[in-house]
Amino acid sequence: MNRPLTRWLPALLLATTAGLANAVPEYLVIDHSSEALIDKAGALAVWKAQVDDDLRARLQTLYPVTKWGFVSQVAGGFTEDKSCVVTARALMVPRLPGSRLVFKPYKAATTFASQPGATREQCQALAAAKLKEAVVAIGSSLVTR
Repeated sequence: MNRPLTRWLPALLLATTAGLANAVPEYLVIDHSSEALIDKAGALAVWKAQVDDDLRARLQTLYPVTKWGFVSQVAGGFTEDKSCVVTARALMVPRLPGSRLVFKPYKAATTFASQPGATREQCQALAAAKLKEAVVAIGSSLVTR
């Protein structure tokens, strides 16, 4: 048996455990958005950018990750006169054990916008901006920044 390795193994395990303890757990976020406006990766990127480690740590003192999660939904599209219409919702919902959420919103934020004559890319940018606004609104309604 290699003696130097066994001597360092407890210290290595302790350092690894300490690193894991400092990591702030992520909330479960489920997105139900229109793919034409924002894809799931884009919606989750908005959540990640707005709910940083600091905000998540403060949220978890009141709303543990094991008991709460979030749902987002961006819907809309183009009207007959080529106006982009978008609505974005961010909801905080109870979490069941595992990876299931109960659609019984505890807090919700909804944002709306329209932009006449928008291109598809401008409409997608508007959708991302409205989702960001909804996520910021729900975060600020739960804890003070």
